[in-house]
Amino acid sequence: MALHQNLIAGEWVGGDAIANINPSDTNDVVGEYARGSAQDMQDAIAAAKAAFPAWSRSGILERHAILKKTADEILARKDELGALLSREEGKTLAEGIGETIRAAQIFDFFAGEALRLAGETLPSVRPGIGIEITRDPLGVIGIITPWNFPIAIPAWKIAPALCYGNTVVFKPAELVPGCAWAIVDILNRAGLPKGVLNLVMGKGSVVGQVMLDSPLLSGITFTGSTGTGKRVALASVEHNRKYQLEMGGKNPMVVLDDADLANAVEACVNGSFFSTGQRCTASSRLIVTEGIHDRFVAAVTERLNGLVIDNALKAGTHIGPVVDASQMKQDEDYIEIGQKEGAKLVSGGERLNRETPGFYLKPALFTEATNQMRISREEIFGPVASVIRVKDYDEALATANDTTFGLSAGICTTSLKHATHFKRNVEAGMVMVNVATAGVDFHVPFGGRKGSSFGSREQGKYAAEFYTSVKTSYTLA
Repeated sequence: MALHQNLIAGEWVGGDAIANINPSDTNDVVGEYARGSAQDMQDAIAAAKAAFPAWSRSGILERHAILKKTADEILARKDELGALLSREEGKTLAEGIGETIRAAQIFDFFAGEALRLAGETLPSVRPGIGIEITRDPLGVIGIITPWNFPIAIPAWKIAPALCYGNTVVFKPAELVPGCAWAIVDILNRAGLPKGVLNLVMGKGSVVGQVMLDSPLLSGITFTGSTGTGKRVALASVEHNRKYQLEMGGKNPMVVLDDADLANAVEACVNGSFFSTGQRCTASSRLIVTEGIHDRFVAAVTERLNGLVIDNALKAGTHIGPVVDASQMKQDEDYIEIGQKEGAKLVSGGERLNRETPGFYLKPALFTEATNQMRISREEIFGPVASVIRVKDYDEALATANDTTFGLSAGICTTSLKHATHFKRNVEAGMVMVNVATAGVDFHVPFGGRKGSSFGSREQGKYAAEFYTSVKTSYTLA
């Protein structure tokens, strides 16, 4: 099996290999991928630094052409790359292809943004002086991505970084190197100059730590755990560099008595359990008012019993496996914690056996949960959701806001009054009305509040806030 190497200064570089294992079939090795060393990361950062002066002054047509060519190839290979994604991460094939299409759309969007780089001209309060406000590339950007969206999240970080003239050092999650390698290979063949984009796969404690310690990085954009995010922040303050953090959520979905029950069930089941619940936007707290509570629980339970949990690549599968043994143990530990805390496990929670050996878990639904239980306060990152019964809308809103996180929040209601009030008063960066909390468009800002996010928003035109530095120039006429 060929070794997929790291890309440093435009050259493919080998190293120790790590096997990429399919969570739907642990006997299936997706590929062998290089595990970079600390020296590899140092070399990659140096290469990005050396490439920055020329790339930061490159023409907008060159950037546009490379990003557009990348978008076109990803889209043309959507079935192949979607299958790779599903094979290495465990999303269903439909979800894998959908995420791949989204990555293509992101590159296409920023190809267009490269042609729309703009500034402002303003008059000065002093006669005879003109003012120009422009945006400069930030510098060398360190990119650290998680395993749950192995092609979309790298796309929405790499594409704007390159669009605005930065150079990149990219460290993907060690669990899912396949999509990361593929996207870098496509960009490299699309014509990026040597050193503009560098890929170093490997352990976070080794290559990731070099990134944190390097004074040559002008910014780090990170998506992952809260604990690692805090380390990124502390290291970045030490080096006085920009940092952007996306660290997850404990997202509420409020269901009011007046909700359309069928729609509410679909929104909650999708948001809580699809993609195996492994989404930072998943609605793991279902906050339900008394009048609809029992009918809602019965309908959700019936819906869950009809879902097919199986191999991600198998036709008819609704939910694939948990990503690996470590995540499976975490999910099972929290299911046990919830039962010990007094919540009632009304559906699922057990391991499943299928034709191929994998990490299959039946989605778990708790009732009789309170908002103070650990299963209601800590991010589980699996197919586990808790139903919290509340008296009315006011208690539902207060419960939704009673969390250290603030990424996404949703409400199911037919009341315009309550929907409007919720949008204005819920403490979250993204709000969904009668749709699942998970699932966002590629051209609009993504991000949250409180412990979920720090820094400027990702995606869309708002990405410029992180990847550029504003410059104000004065000229005497």
